[in-house]
Amino acid sequence: MSKYYTRVCNFYYGKISKEKVKKKLSIPLHGNNLISFDEIEILTRKKCKRIKIKKISALKRSLKKKILIDLEKISKKKTLKGLKFSNLPILMGILNLTPNSFSDGGKYNKKNLGEHHAKKLIKDGCGILDIGGEATNPGSKEVPINEEWKRVYPTLLKLKRLKTFISLDTRKSIIMKKGIKNKISLINDISGLEHDDETIKVLKESKIPFVIHHIQGNPTTMQRNPKYSNVIFDIYDFFEEKILFLRSKGIRHNNIILDPGIGFGKNLKHNITLLRNISIFHSLGFPVMLGTSRKKFIKDLSGDNDSKERLGGTISSSLCAIMQGVQILRVHDVNEIKQSIKVFNSLKF
Repeated sequence: MSKYYTRVCNFYYGKISKEKVKKKLSIPLHGNNLISFDEIEILTRKKCKRIKIKKISALKRSLKKKILIDLEKISKKKTLKGLKFSNLPILMGILNLTPNSFSDGGKYNKKNLGEHHAKKLIKDGCGILDIGGEATNPGSKEVPINEEWKRVYPTLLKLKRLKTFISLDTRKSIIMKKGIKNKISLINDISGLEHDDETIKVLKESKIPFVIHHIQGNPTTMQRNPKYSNVIFDIYDFFEEKILFLRSKGIRHNNIILDPGIGFGKNLKHNITLLRNISIFHSLGFPVMLGTSRKKFIKDLSGDNDSKERLGGTISSSLCAIMQGVQILRVHDVNEIKQSIKVFNSLKF
């Protein structure tokens, strides 16, 4: 029997959305009446059928049951310890305390520059501050544990007094433990929780929220001809299987975020396909995070119009994600993205 996937589509926003929800003509996404939908795509690896939600009752019994379960997950209000999803999207500001990150390596890893930039990101409107001491862009190599912590700790020590929601970007369980002792709020492991065998144990014992990130390979190898049977379904299945695995290991809480990993073991076609269909991941029932900031696919698409900070491409891809209900955007330029969202929302509504 074919496996079915549910992707929500045909979105409404603002006042129009609220009116349609009130009249039961559309379904609110993650419990937010300001964004709703009235159509779904029912997908298999061979077929795609798009229908209005009012016609779901006419589906075959087994399929209808599956779709209704998905819709319950999609429409349910999202919660995560320490975060509020009432005003979306939440911006995750990037603070790379490394000498070699692809865009801003070496800019904030000396003296008090990390602390100053973190305060700017917070002032500009980030709801999450993502601190990392190891570059994981294509071709980068693993950093020793002591070196990674040496990069992160001085800034983390200063920032924890600000009572900010801090995410720690690391693949290593020892760094996670040290971060948890220093009051971080979230673990952001780009390896999909697979780099370190002790990671699951740390997450279970601490009960800390975490990101399930998708990557094919590792940072050193991930861009060497990545392949998928179908990038959307393969990543969806990865998330689904990972969640079942975590449940089997005793992690019962729902403080989980999903990140499909743009640029992490994906070529240009994979990235575009993910961005166009990102709303499929809502049916897994967890908040979705997306990181497109300054990434190479923007250069690939813009050609001669590429720029160092790739701000235009970051903004346009972020707005595309917002229109599909993505809850968290991981970005370098918080002020500019915040500005674009405010203007976009004013015009959109």
